Amino acid sequence: MAHPVRKAVVPAAGLGTRFLPVTKAQPKEMMPLVDKPAIQYVVEEAVAVGITDILVITGRGKRSLEDHFDRSFELEYYLREAGRLDELEEMKRIADMADIHYVRQGEPKGLGHAVSVAAEHVGDQPFAVLLGDDIMHQDAGVLAGMLDAFGRLGHSVVALKEVPATEISAYGCAAVRPLEGHLVEIEDLVEKPAAQEAPSNLAVMGRYVFGPQIFEVLSETKPGRGGEIQLTDAIKALAEREPVYGWTFRDGRYDVGNKLDYLRATVELALERDDIGPPFRQFLLGRLAKDLGLPPRG
Repeated sequence: MAHPVRKAVVPAAGLGTRFLPVTKAQPKEMMPLVDKPAIQYVVEEAVAVGITDILVITGRGKRSLEDHFDRSFELEYYLREAGRLDELEEMKRIADMADIHYVRQGEPKGLGHAVSVAAEHVGDQPFAVLLGDDIMHQDAGVLAGMLDAFGRLGHSVVALKEVPATEISAYGCAAVRPLEGHLVEIEDLVEKPAAQEAPSNLAVMGRYVFGPQIFEVLSETKPGRGGEIQLTDAIKALAEREPVYGWTFRDGRYDVGNKLDYLRATVELALERDDIGPPFRQFLLGRLAKDLGLPPRG
């Protein structure tokens, strides 16, 4: 990869209240999409673009994230003895695909605070931030495009996606100046504005590429909306000091903290699988025919 980014930070300390009661005792990042937890998709996305040093920001009750990416010698022994060698190799691959570190946020003070916890690990290097409950389809190319832009421009890049006006109040919202292709320059950011106050319909998505300057800005950022240190506020302050770019995209993102998006991700990812995709498609077609009162497929 031509880009200079070798480290990634994955904030995964949130309580997952949108998915209660299942997240009462299970991290939302461990919710399965077919047969892989959501956070594995995120780590694989980073690895696919050449990032193998990953810091996961965790919190209380998140130990299963660490266990998932650790070696399980008892399981490996069982799989070896049972002759299930393909599954054995997959378990080894999960444990070996990246150098994964963990640090606890301590208390939920907001996404900005979670990113600031990574300062010592990141040091003076550029890094990517991938939210643990935002899944990007492997064909979307969002992170790869952002890293390429950072390598060319040398300034922070934020993922942006158009959303309906009725949904903009759930996101950070950007006012931008168009450049070329997917690139825009961010002129202003507002955290979760009302629809009538939003400067655009471009919402900040869960992918960022920062230089180390963001840590100084975060150290100066006061608690904002909800009494938390908002990453959006820090990016806005950074944009007042130096250029900050946006990478716009349209498709390929799943918010697996949202119940409907979680179901959409499960269905779409399952349909793409060679092993279960064809029979699952037949099941869905049969169910649709039944709901529509059509005769069974022959």
